[in-house]
Amino acid sequence: MNRTDALNVVKESIDYVVPDADLDTLGPDDAFRDALEMDSLDFLSFIETLSKRTGIHIDDEDTPQLTTLSGCADFLVARTT
Repeated sequence: MNRTDALNVVKESIDYVVPDADLDTLGPDDAFRDALEMDSLDFLSFIETLSKRTGIHIDDEDTPQLTTLSGCADFLVARTT
């Protein structure tokens, strides 16, 4: 998976969990959980959705890396190369 594909799947996963999220205003290093007012259940749903869409197992200790678009993309690219 390249970085563009990774960013797309991350955005699609966020949009699935928070359909009214304005992803156009979200910067690559913005903490999207705060910016989109995701509660812990939303974030867990996002992690599960991301895992299902990519087929990548995500452990609890991986979640601190998955709080920004850039961090998510880096994580996914590293797991698929």
